[in-house]
Formats: sequence, C-alpha cells, structure tokens
Amino acid sequence: MMQKEWVLAPRAPAERLERYRGFSPILAQLLINRGFEDPNAAREFVSGQALSEDPFHLQDMDAAVARLNGAIAEQEPIAVYGDFDADGVCATALLTQTVRALGGDVLPYIPDRADEGYGLNTPALENLARRGIKLVVTVDCGIRSIAEVEAGLRAGLDIIVTDHHSIGPELPPALAVINPQRDDCAGEARLAGVGVAFMLAKALLLHRWATERHNYPAGLRQSDLLDLVALGAVADVSPLNAGLNRRLVKHGLDTINEMRRPGVAALIKVAGLKPGGVKARDIGFGLGPRINAAGRLGSAMVAYDLLAAQSIEEAMPRAIQLQSLNAQRQQLTRQALAAISEQVGDDPDRSLIFAGDENLQSGIVGLVAGRLAETFYRPAVVMEYGEVESRASCRSIPEFNITRALDECADLLLRHGGHAVAAGFTIQNSNIDVLRQELAKKADADLRGRKLAPKLAIDSQIQLAELDASLLAELDLLEPTGHENEKGVFLTSDLRVLQCRRVGEDGRHLKLKVAEDGGPPVDAIGFGLGEWAQEMPRRIDAAYHAEINEWGERRSLQLRLLDIRPAMRERGAVSG
Repeated sequence: MMQKEWVLAPRAPAERLERYRGFSPILAQLLINRGFEDPNAAREFVSGQALSEDPFHLQDMDAAVARLNGAIAEQEPIAVYGDFDADGVCATALLTQTVRALGGDVLPYIPDRADEGYGLNTPALENLARRGIKLVVTVDCGIRSIAEVEAGLRAGLDIIVTDHHSIGPELPPALAVINPQRDDCAGEARLAGVGVAFMLAKALLLHRWATERHNYPAGLRQSDLLDLVALGAVADVSPLNAGLNRRLVKHGLDTINEMRRPGVAALIKVAGLKPGGVKARDIGFGLGPRINAAGRLGSAMVAYDLLAAQSIEEAMPRAIQLQSLNAQRQQLTRQALAAISEQVGDDPDRSLIFAGDENLQSGIVGLVAGRLAETFYRPAVVMEYGEVESRASCRSIPEFNITRALDECADLLLRHGGHAVAAGFTIQNSNIDVLRQELAKKADADLRGRKLAPKLAIDSQIQLAELDASLLAELDLLEPTGHENEKGVFLTSDLRVLQCRRVGEDGRHLKLKVAEDGGPPVDAIGFGLGEWAQEMPRRIDAAYHAEINEWGERRSLQLRLLDIRPAMRERGAVSG
C-alpha cells in the first residue's frame, strides 16, 4: 500500500483568521487554504446562489437556438446524440426533455459502447439520416469528430455540436460548435457536458419566454433540469471549487432532494440513500456508478429510460436493473484487475503502465486503468484488444497530461480525446507497439527521477474534542464538496487504537475505534486501508474527514480515514 505524502497547510495568523467574521477559526482556515484571501469572496463562495449567467455569451449559441427553433416550428425530426457515461446520459435526457416540452419531434440516441465506441460515428449518423432525422445535436461528445461531422453533412444532416472536452487543432465543420473551452468563448470554461447542454436548454427556454408572452412550456422550469446537471457533473468529476459549475450542482442537489424526478427517487431508494439528505458525495459513490453501469455492461438507454420515466412505478424496475448491473460491474472489475495486475508486476522504476487483454469488457477498461493509476501512482493505459483495431482507456496523475501526450502521437491513432488525467483512444493494432514506446518515452521524460507519490493535502491539525456538533454543521457550508473542493481534511496525532478489524468484501476496509488520552472513544472507517490491520500500531496519526454517522436514531461522530501512520512515539503493534 503506497504511503501518501502528507502536506499540512501553514496555519494562518490569528489576526488574519479574525477577519473572517461569522466563521470559526477552523472554517476560516479551510477557506484560506482554498484560495479565498478576501473574506467577502469567502462569504460569496459559501452562500452564492445566483444562476444569472447569460447562455448567449457562449460562442455559436445564437445559431444553435435559431436552428433548433426552426426545426421545432417545422416539426423536423431532431436527434440528441449523447455519450454512454453518466454525464452524457444526463445531458441526453436533459436536452431531449427540453426540446420535447417545446413541442419538438425529438429522438434520443446513445451509441453502444462495445459495438460503436465513444463519440460520433459515421454509420450511426448515416442511419439517422435514413430514418428521416434532419438535425443532430450532440451532447458531451463531437468536438474532435471532424471526419464524422463531414460525413453527416454529406448524408444531409445539419449538426450542432455541444461538448466540454479538450479542443483539437480544428473545430468540426458543424452549423454551431458550443464548447466553453473555445478560446473565443466567454464565461465558465470547466462545465461538464450536461452543464453545456443545460446552457443550451436555458437559452431555448429564455427565447420562448421572450417571444411567447413570457410563458415557459407547460410542466417545465429551469430548476426541473438541475437534478440532471448535478448528477452528470459530479459523476464526471467536474470541479466544485468555484464558479458556475459549483452553483449548478448546489441548486441541482436541492432539486434532487425534493425528489421531483421519479427516476432519481427510485435510484435513491435502491442505493439505500436517505431521501432529502443526498450530497455530492452520494452522487459520486452511489448514484453515478449505477447510472454508469448501464453503458458499461449493456445499453445506456436503460439509464436514459430511468431518468425519463414519468412515474415511480415506471422507474423502479429500471432502477433495480441498474442496481444489478452495478453489482456485476463491481465483480467484473475485481476479476479484470486481478488478471491485468499479473501482467503489470511490480516494477517501482517504471514511468508508465501499458497493459491489455482481448477478453476485457469495454465498459470496465477505464475502471481498471483508474485503479492501476491509483495503486501505482503512474499513468496507466489499458487496452481492449480487437482483431484489427483496439481501444484503450487512460488514467493519469497530475504530473503527466495524458491527452497532451496522445495529441503528440495523433498520427498513430484513429481517434482520441479526453482530459489531462483521463482519456481514450482507438488505434490500429499495427501501431500499438510504436505507441507504447512513444508514450513510455514521454512519460520517462516527464517523470523519471521524480519522487512520485500521491499527495494528501491536510487543512488543519486539531484535537478530536474540537469536533463538536456546531463545527460539523458549519463545515457543511463547504458543500457541495468533491473534485477541487474536498471536504475538510484534518490531522489528529497520537491517537490510541482501542479496536481494529477488517471489514467489507475481501477485508479491503479498516474499522477502528480510537481515542485521545483522556477522551471518549470515536469510530473510524478507512476504505481501502484494510491491510493496516495486519500490523496495526498501538498509536497512530490519522488524516480524515469528520462526519456524522447515522444508525437508526443514533447520530455520532465518525472519522472517515484517508490515511494513517504510526505515531512518532509508537514502535510497537497490536493485532486486529
């Protein structure tokens, strides 16, 4: 188990903390650690609510709205073409719901992961044209699909691309290309795909409001769509530290907890979450994986149908199906990881992991790559070998931009795209060995000789006695927490270990009861830390999130352990 590098933030002077009136010194420290040097900016961060951004500030929005309104008015068949992950499925459901409420003749289309692969594909566009579709709007895909858009145009389609992935050397020749990462685009550049789809939906609704006697379509408000934005954005690990994306998720969680959408209510039930108490973390670890499971192991349209369901009776069978698919996904991931790990071995000097198998299911390749990157703290490329062409998922570390590396190898690839730490590509088998060598060279150039270990940023060193009910309630002001806005991370030193045992399937997790000298016992849970139980020190330093554990009517403090290490004075061990 790789030891993390603990990085404790410097403690701000007392006079500086006092400027953050209305906040405890601990919360003030957390806000300073997140870059809020101005107390007023900090207050805006925790309380900001407005969703006043003008969607027409996004480049090409006017052209997209004009073409969609024309298609709706003329009853031209429209297809919303999405991706098969949670972001893409939510975006597809959101825009389809909006266009349908506006009176459009609209068809949702999500490609099959195994048969069609990620993004736009020419046969699908040609088939849509043969079925009478006149206008295709992409969501969460298409920004690098130059040849596919050209093929769609030749087939007689008008195409609008909405996406949030990194932009290549040229834009696709679509009627409109809406991507906040465009250099000529104002506003928030880090929206999820569903966030971009929401901005298009908002523009359509604002246009209807302005032109038709200030009326929205019957049964649809902007807020009704925000649950989908929160689901897709958090599942896609979009940043929650500031800006429009954070506010969209914050409002979206409100909509989720109002249980307006039957499909979301059904999913909350099967996931065992508390209705009305869903937080961003529950999306990331509970709802998002279940939505993703449909596209990973079957058809993403199962998840789409769940989100589009009109009643709880219609939604519940689909939610149960997603629950089953997610359990299968977990089992298949464990099996695949074991098989790939045998290939990888344990070479501490390598800069890149590159492995694959012809028996891997396409839906779990990215999960295996992610687990390898996390375990070895190296960029990982995992191939799903085919007869002539192969596909791969890549997961990286902050020190190595995997998409930039793929851009530099574009002549070897059929298609590729993604973000700095997550990407995918398709390649002819004849080019695999050359690509492996080139990526290894690039990784060596960037990483060789560097001390590579995951960093654990710690906000504050405190005593357990400081974690009272008032502070725990105040820490909720940081919500929604997640990527780039983690929950507060605390360090408490020299804790006595009172009880220790392994829990969970295969004993992967660690359950402790700890205490400060003279203090009461406190429960602690460490996911993925089960190996510590083999030789648990009697005293530990613990880095953790502080949370309330609810069991029936009982509410108690619990430490969610992120990492532990032997206390400075501890040299012995206790058995679990």
